[in-house]
Amino acid sequence: MPMKIDKREYRKIDAGLMETRTAEDGAKVVEGYATTFNSPYELWRDREMTVNEQVDRNAFGETDMSDVIMQYDHEGRVFARIGNGTLEIKPDEHGLRIRANLGGTEIGRQLFEEIQGGYTNKMSFGFTVTGEERKVTKDADGHITVLRTITKIGKLFDVSAVSLPANDATEISARAIGDGLIAEVLKEVQAEEERQRRIGEIRKILKGEETHDR
Repeated sequence: MPMKIDKREYRKIDAGLMETRTAEDGAKVVEGYATTFNSPYELWRDREMTVNEQVDRNAFGETDMSDVIMQYDHEGRVFARIGNGTLEIKPDEHGLRIRANLGGTEIGRQLFEEIQGGYTNKMSFGFTVTGEERKVTKDADGHITVLRTITKIGKLFDVSAVSLPANDATEISARAIGDGLIAEVLKEVQAEEERQRRIGEIRKILKGEETHDR
């Protein structure tokens, strides 16, 4: 279900605006959340199916975050990284909290000013999924709704400042997940409907036998 390219997925989630501040030592600090926990968001929708997704609050318990980097739209120059101490990432009760010092490079300071001015105000993150759960429901009109809960994230690659409500990577990831889920979930739903049909037939037979005995 993840993206076919190295199984990496990307999410831009409305987790609130990034905050900026200049520290006493002159550091250009940006803080915000790359994702929030247990807050479902719509990942995919078509005529047959809606896929909602949420990140479990324990999903980052065993995640490899050894040298995550901060980029812009998941590509190009590196603005901060865990390896040199300019990027801190820590899950809390609300979500995945990010703190980055963008004052180390000229382009980093430019990004800080863009975030401070509100030109760039959202975040996204790139990751792999190693554990998930799904809950499938079907309404009276036959529309299927899937709630995908990401329970384990294997590796966190990057966090990115993003300027648009969605980016190409996010959309590609959603399509890949949607394409895989549609076939898989429809098969599961059909199997369950067949199982219920057979149970119904058995109940009719048993009921007929009870009537005949009487």
